Amino acid sequence: MADTPAINRRTLLLGGGLAVSAVGAALTLPAQATAAPRPQAPPLVYGTGYWGARPPSAPITMLNHAPTYIVVHHTVNPGNTTDYSLERAFAISRSIQNFHMDSNGWIDSGQQFTISRGGHMTEGRHRSYEAVAGGTQHVMGANVGNHNSEVIGIENEGLYTDVDVTPALWDSLVELVAFIASQYGISPDLIRGHRDFNATACPGDVLYARLPELRDAVAARLGVATARRTEPSLLLRPGDRGENVRLAQTRLRAHGYAVPTDGEFGERTRDAVAEFAASHGLDKPTCLASAMADERGFIGPDVWHLLAPQ
Repeated sequence: MADTPAINRRTLLLGGGLAVSAVGAALTLPAQATAAPRPQAPPLVYGTGYWGARPPSAPITMLNHAPTYIVVHHTVNPGNTTDYSLERAFAISRSIQNFHMDSNGWIDSGQQFTISRGGHMTEGRHRSYEAVAGGTQHVMGANVGNHNSEVIGIENEGLYTDVDVTPALWDSLVELVAFIASQYGISPDLIRGHRDFNATACPGDVLYARLPELRDAVAARLGVATARRTEPSLLLRPGDRGENVRLAQTRLRAHGYAVPTDGEFGERTRDAVAEFAASHGLDKPTCLASAMADERGFIGPDVWHLLAPQ
């Protein structure tokens, strides 16, 4: 297929929750909003041909169903640049694709879309915009471990553990997510962060904390109501302490790991979690963030699920 062009607003197109607690992870879907979502004008998205993407190394998998979730990521590296130019947006898109193909061994960019700190939107994996425009198919990506047939992922340039996204990035995120949700009929309640699925801090504590605001903003654009507030996922990291850490340590001991049960997430606990995760195939990075940040030994929904009593 020819490279996707930039899609602008003049182009005519066809018009619950992940509850995680200390006792494990459960995936449920909220009731869908009864009102039909208000159609959204297509945002300005620069296709793969515009930013100089390499061709994928294997055919793109086009699934004959819509995604269930829209997932928000942050890129972590190369950090929070003040270069807000379109050229910068194209450069970060190329950097991500090169990393995903050359270091991770993937066929293409793992995410379907990328938003730069200047608010510029680019297509990530080839044919992603084509699929969203049609509204009935989904390009299989590689950005959320064990859930890629269900999710459409958006990488947001920057590191958002302590600082907020730029206003331009935020406005573009709202616009793009609303468009995707409108095309696929996805409830705003199903806008999630990467950490809602995998043991990662992605999309950063600050951006993750704004996801309720993002859901409300998208719901307002679509003219629908959110079904209910989504509880944040329980993420444990080295340095944490408390009863949730103690519970994790108790469950690790039940799996044969000699860790203390002092409620302190120290080095021994981290090493045990990392070994336990690797033994279940969870040691591979699932997005750019987890590859560029030291997240070994984190406990997220996927690890909680495996630690839960059978």
